[in-house]
Amino acid sequence: MSLHDFITGLPKAELHVHHVGSASPRIVSELAARHPGAGVPSDLEGLERFFTFRDFAHFIEVYLAVVDLVRTPEDVRTLTYEVAREMAEGQQLRYAELTCTPYTSVLRGIPIDPYTEAIEDARVAAERDFGLVLRWIYDIPGELGIPAADATLEYALEHRTDALVGFGLGGPEIGVPRAQFRERFERARAAGLHSVPHAGETTGPETIWESVRLLGAERIGHGCSAAQDPELLAHLAGSGIVLEVCPTSNVATRAVDRIEDHPLRSFVDAGVTVTINSDDPPMFATTLNHDYEVAAGLLDLDESGVAALARAAVDASFAPADVKARITGEIDDHLRRELFSPNP
Repeated sequence: MSLHDFITGLPKAELHVHHVGSASPRIVSELAARHPGAGVPSDLEGLERFFTFRDFAHFIEVYLAVVDLVRTPEDVRTLTYEVAREMAEGQQLRYAELTCTPYTSVLRGIPIDPYTEAIEDARVAAERDFGLVLRWIYDIPGELGIPAADATLEYALEHRTDALVGFGLGGPEIGVPRAQFRERFERARAAGLHSVPHAGETTGPETIWESVRLLGAERIGHGCSAAQDPELLAHLAGSGIVLEVCPTSNVATRAVDRIEDHPLRSFVDAGVTVTINSDDPPMFATTLNHDYEVAAGLLDLDESGVAALARAAVDASFAPADVKARITGEIDDHLRRELFSPNP
């Protein structure tokens, strides 16, 4: 079995993947056809051009255009269920923490209760139909400031389901200091939600320090600039704070110039726990399988090393203990079959 085939069949968990950003051209095409006035092409060739990004700011612009296609609870349910289908059938995902940004949907006219009912209905159906366990991270769109933070916290605390496990912060980092969100993260953590902000994707190490010191981050989304600060790397390693690394995304948004320049190896060499993720896979023309292959190349990994990456994602997840044990067992079984299968 080739490493490509091994990764394709490897059971996985994913921790940094966005709800709307996971809409494939197939799903976007269906939503665009429902809402032809939104300005998003519904043909696949047009969508390919649409998803070609000039820089991070342009990516945000395109991302929000796709967000604007999700206008009804039925759209939310379709998006969630079809994303789950593609995760399970194409990437062998057994568990995913899907980052949702309910505030942007509420702004577009979907009240929080129907929104919550739609994602929950899709979650239950996805576990029944595909064997995929979904959990939610509610994400503050940082560029929309304190009103968005207050609303997202209210959704998390007053409309919470058992599937909501984390509280995050996304969107542009430049001009969006982490400190202003400190109180909201304190309240979310006091309610039992895990802190998982984005940081250090397009800004320097200080944004990561702020996320750790002020927001109580347990995992950091991206964290590319941590490689610039040996003291920070040592702190992340010593405190067990996980970096959610998204290699292909980082090149697509110009956070990293070339994949050869990605700091993944620096993280691992410093003893930082990393997980591999796809972020917004269709928008970046990637898949989780592809990002595992990229990571294997950057780290010179064989099948055992790739399986260790998959286990790290399970360990760093907020999944129930029985789910973690089941997926880890599946990873070990997959590796065992590879190691002990006769060579052709």
